[in-house]
Amino acid sequence: MTAGLALAPLAADEAQRWALPGERVAWLRPLRHEDVCAEQRFFNGLSLDSRHQRFHVGLRELSPALLKLLTDVDQHLHRAWVVEADTPGRPVIADARFVCDPDQPATAEFALAVADDWQGRGLGRRLMAHLIADARRHGVQRLYGDVLAGNRRMLALMREFGARLQAHPDGAQLVRGTLALNKVRH
Repeated sequence: MTAGLALAPLAADEAQRWALPGERVAWLRPLRHEDVCAEQRFFNGLSLDSRHQRFHVGLRELSPALLKLLTDVDQHLHRAWVVEADTPGRPVIADARFVCDPDQPATAEFALAVADDWQGRGLGRRLMAHLIADARRHGVQRLYGDVLAGNRRMLALMREFGARLQAHPDGAQLVRGTLALNKVRH
């Protein structure tokens, strides 16, 4: 790994209070290892369509191996964030992350998902802006995401941030959006 591009561990005080439309409040915070149950509940609360949009397959459940992969975050290559509703039990309502390529640490793949009941409130946009800012702070120069060709909302969000969209090398069902972080519009 190139010197200076290793990601610093997430600090517990990196939580942010987000005011949302309709006088709602949410909290952005780093994902923690103990969030396994919260992540499972978040996934279980997603519609089949939202699961398909996020994982590109119709997952009915998270396997233990996939749940471990999502929550056992290696801070040197992988940064992950959750948004919790400011309601009893503080349920996770969104998840966002980027993972650096170990061979090219200035390049990272990102993914995000927002709970169905919370979509359309600007959470995706705020999470994307947060991921971009965090990636820049840690020396990432290029973010990319693979999106289903029919996922119009995510493709529009990527366009809004200035992503270059192109056909995916694995086929017509996917589009690869690439953000050169020195050219991002936000």
